[in-house]
Amino acid sequence: MRRRKTLAGAAHPFDFADICVINRAVNRARRSSALASLAAPPSRSIRPHDAQSERGNPHWIRLKDESELDAIPGEDGWPLVGTTFMLLADPIGFAKRMRAKHGDVYRTRGFGRRQVVLIGPDANELVLFDRDKIFSSEQGWGPVLNLLFPRGLMLMDFAAHRADRKALSIAFKPEPMRHYCDLLNVDIAAGVEAWGEGERKFYPAIKALTLQTAATSFLGLPFGPEADKLNKAFVDMVQAAVAPIRRPLPFTAMGRGYAGRKLMVEYFTGLLRQRRANPGQDMFSQFALARREDGDGELLPEDVVVDHMIFLMMAAHDTITSSFTTLIWHLAKNQDWQDKLRAEARAAAGGDGVPLPFDALGKLDLAEMAMKEALRIMPPVPSTPRRALKDFTFRGFRIPAGTDVDVSASAVHADPALWPDPERFDPMRFTPEAVAARHKYAWIPYGGGAHMCLGLHFATMQTKLLVHHILTRYRVEVEPGYTPTWQPWPIPKPRDGLPVKFTRI
Repeated sequence: MRRRKTLAGAAHPFDFADICVINRAVNRARRSSALASLAAPPSRSIRPHDAQSERGNPHWIRLKDESELDAIPGEDGWPLVGTTFMLLADPIGFAKRMRAKHGDVYRTRGFGRRQVVLIGPDANELVLFDRDKIFSSEQGWGPVLNLLFPRGLMLMDFAAHRADRKALSIAFKPEPMRHYCDLLNVDIAAGVEAWGEGERKFYPAIKALTLQTAATSFLGLPFGPEADKLNKAFVDMVQAAVAPIRRPLPFTAMGRGYAGRKLMVEYFTGLLRQRRANPGQDMFSQFALARREDGDGELLPEDVVVDHMIFLMMAAHDTITSSFTTLIWHLAKNQDWQDKLRAEARAAAGGDGVPLPFDALGKLDLAEMAMKEALRIMPPVPSTPRRALKDFTFRGFRIPAGTDVDVSASAVHADPALWPDPERFDPMRFTPEAVAARHKYAWIPYGGGAHMCLGLHFATMQTKLLVHHILTRYRVEVEPGYTPTWQPWPIPKPRDGLPVKFTRI
């Protein structure tokens, strides 16, 4: 049988037949667009997909001449697709190969444009802390997310970002967090108890459970048929974020994602009006009553609240599902650490299978260290894009305004100079002494600087509650020698669902 040629270096290679399929789809899209423009009268209106481009965002800065990046070592990859598929197939391996070949500053071409990747804690601090306001998060994430998740906090910059972040932070103050903890205790306990003994695929089980907890703590809704519709919309939107075809054409991932967004906007707009008329203690009620401190202190506009809630639901739901699956895999492989976390949870809560009080969360230090180690090994967001608003220099390279710049969490988290034996699960890397001795930006799963994840304390609380309720009921095991194969994009997940065995304690 004749071997099919593949793109070199991919862990799950895309072959030339796949590229031909993509090329034909792109050409059909172009022909369809051209025919539509001939049939319709000229229009100055912005098309949906222009939300992700400079045409729909004239304030975005674009690199005037890509040849200005020629002096930076790197690769442009294949015609049309560049290095896109190599990156999508194996982001960690791709970053390792590029860094080994070209150093800590290199260029690639993905999703139709050149970008520069900066690797290392110093690069992370430069870009994420952004002391000199060089980098735009809006213009970095916008080409990927702006059609599906516009005006999420991650797609805002500077004063506007600060104002909305401060307004929304009301939802993460101690009293609301205490209420969320009570709700999560009930929902997680019921969901985990219903799993029972035996073998199951962990990833779909935890995904369903986190969706249920989001419905109650985020939205104040009981889990039901509506949640299935919302879940499909979320899945379609997240999958569309890294779809090769960037236009919302029928029968494409982006088309399904765009339809999912329409459903979400309609649903959340109606729910927002209900919450403003009759607020509860859920997170959406907190958002519904949020006000900016500048101006006249009016409530945030409806469309702004809806956009923020859609983005937050996506960010919170899929990232906790991914990171907790990674954690369970390593605890199942490392039974000594599973025993330590179980003993810690029992001591904090005062028994097995009982609620973990909000005031006891701070006692789960080992659980928090294990969570951080899981996030190091498999960060839910492997890289963070920005766009340079002005020229800057890093490691002797001049990088002009308009350049798309990425920093790589997956590359830094796997750097043996920072993390000896980086593939080994070792929560002791996160003792207070070890953290103090390490560069502050060597660990960046939640980003950094002004755009540090607003919900990180909620994510930590939810992880500790999951650890408590699962490990005080069950011993979790995997087959000896088992290692899952991971689908890296858009958010990492095990391709086989992570088969585990639960045994009652």
